[in-house]
Amino acid sequence: MSATLDVLAIAAHRDDSEQTCGGTLLKMAQAGHRTGILDLTQGEMGTRGTAEERAAEAKAAAKILQVAWRDTAGIPDARVENTWENRLKIARVIREQRPRVVILPYWEGRHPDHYTSSKLGYEACFLAGLAKLDLPGKPHRPFKIIYATLYYDIRPSFVVDITAQFEKRLEAVYAYKSQFTDQEAGKGDFPAQSDIRSRVEAMARFYGMFVGVKYGEPFLQKEVGLVQDLTAIPVKSI
Repeated sequence: MSATLDVLAIAAHRDDSEQTCGGTLLKMAQAGHRTGILDLTQGEMGTRGTAEERAAEAKAAAKILQVAWRDTAGIPDARVENTWENRLKIARVIREQRPRVVILPYWEGRHPDHYTSSKLGYEACFLAGLAKLDLPGKPHRPFKIIYATLYYDIRPSFVVDITAQFEKRLEAVYAYKSQFTDQEAGKGDFPAQSDIRSRVEAMARFYGMFVGVKYGEPFLQKEVGLVQDLTAIPVKSI
């Protein structure tokens, strides 16, 4: 049996995790934590690239981010639905990989696959902890679920400093050559390659500003945090 994961990012498409929490995944890996990514689809319905191309790109990006485990749930692209079958697919992974922290997409957004992945992932995490669920493996429920909010304009609960990881995070995004090189397909929807760095940097600087660092990635948590010592609250005021 493989080692368990400390952090697992679940997202609809290959390249979603790189864009929304790639710096954080790398930072966790560099700190000695075992990280993973579960892509729910193969991205076969995307305007650009094939499923095969995106699989190779995802493998390259995972290596850049030092991700220890990556797989796909095989849910049809553009058909990410919150069904019992799909919940079980993810719950099986949760039991196998036993992550302590799960990162999900925020539960609102433009793309139906993104916001559906959020609720689907949450309910799968709950199911994975049910002792009587007819599913292989021991019951497991993550200690913490957090939401990557970069795709949606909402004030985050906290921001992770990714200043030291920013260049590698950008390199992981660039690994998706089928998506982020200049081409006619999707020209009106995708940014020009020359604009990608400035766009990614602008967002990272914006959220970094919240906590007084150069580059940051935003996250939301639903729960109210427990504080025992006011002098040890891990938030910098600016």
